[in-house]
Amino acid sequence: MLQQVNETDDALIDRLQRSAFEYFMLHTNPENGLVADTSIKTSHCSIAAVGFALSSYPVAVERGWISRADAAKRVLTALDFFADSQQGEERGATGHRGFYYHFLYMESGNRAWNSELSTIDTGLLLMGVLTAAAYFNGSSQTERDIRKQAKLLYERCDWHWALNKGPTISMGWKPASGFLRWRYQGYDEAVFLYVLALGSPTHAIPPASYDAFASTYTWMMFKDAPFLYAGPLFIHLFSHAWIDFRGIRDKHVADKDIDYFSNTQTAIAVQRDYTERNPNHFVGYGKDVWGLSACDGPNPTGTKHSQRYSPKVLGYAARGAPLGPDDGTIAPWGPLSCLPFDRQAALDGTKALLSNYPNLLLDGRFPGGFNPSVKGSGPEGWVDDRSVALDQGLLVMMIENARTGMIWNLMRQSPILRSGLERAGFTGGWLDEKPAIA
Repeated sequence: MLQQVNETDDALIDRLQRSAFEYFMLHTNPENGLVADTSIKTSHCSIAAVGFALSSYPVAVERGWISRADAAKRVLTALDFFADSQQGEERGATGHRGFYYHFLYMESGNRAWNSELSTIDTGLLLMGVLTAAAYFNGSSQTERDIRKQAKLLYERCDWHWALNKGPTISMGWKPASGFLRWRYQGYDEAVFLYVLALGSPTHAIPPASYDAFASTYTWMMFKDAPFLYAGPLFIHLFSHAWIDFRGIRDKHVADKDIDYFSNTQTAIAVQRDYTERNPNHFVGYGKDVWGLSACDGPNPTGTKHSQRYSPKVLGYAARGAPLGPDDGTIAPWGPLSCLPFDRQAALDGTKALLSNYPNLLLDGRFPGGFNPSVKGSGPEGWVDDRSVALDQGLLVMMIENARTGMIWNLMRQSPILRSGLERAGFTGGWLDEKPAIA
């Protein structure tokens, strides 16, 4: 522990990034490429987790943590599974119309629980597919097959069907009851989803759908500056893991003279301002202890993973600042995920967490959440007993974007994302540059 206290910033970042990547080495089924949603042994696969894994393998290759051949084999195993898995309305299918069920059994890959055919999670999977296809551009048979399967998976996704005859994308569908009644509108993590759907050469949605989505944005002011509001931190991060929003703008943010990148910088400031003010007097909150996001927390009813706690706690919730909800639970992976936007705030937050809560990490990785306001065995209070795949993948990608810009640079060359962004009305910055010839 003494060595870790004295380590340099770069060594700290490297240690936590590599530990985050190791999640995928430990919790992936090598036979089909499916990735467990959490580190709990009984966890099902989350298709979004597969997308983050596929995006993390290129980082690991460049960092020397895995060979290119091994990473390519792992990627192709996953892509082959999704390409060949059962598509249809049958209850046991893996997907339908190019989309996939949110949760799958780790062994068979069939639909788990009564989960929905999820548009956003399919989108996260496909972003990983496209990232892998962009990186593995070599002439070996494995890398050629990766690109072939990626093309198949992306082009068969029926985005127009997912509109369900409405202006915006449905959140999902179930075989017994049809489309869910909720849609992606208002500022949320779905910016990348609309970009994917707009860029499709086979089933594209119209630009009017993006405008319908963005027209429902909620704006507020923070220190005399406009802020595109979303409370949970992850909303301000997910699309940015792949898309470099620096200097590119659509009309909805251009009218406010900001871009999505600077808006995330404001979101970080909002979070830090809120925890420093600490209006609800939660234990541990401060300018450097922040990170309100969607995560697990102590549960008032009790589950197999947590005992019964005060009715004032929320269990799993999309916590946010400054309007809540909030029960004192922090997502400890949050600050470090913000490294590309505010390096000092990210490092100060990460160091404060590790210094104040020395037993916070689980096998070297951040847990899904912790709540020092709830009594526990140490100052950490309640600590989630699992790490979450999406958190770990986001850390791998965001740290790398801060260090080398690798994922951003890869995806800036994607004709699919470029087309989707342009059809959404984005201009400026790197979009005005002539794309490199592959």
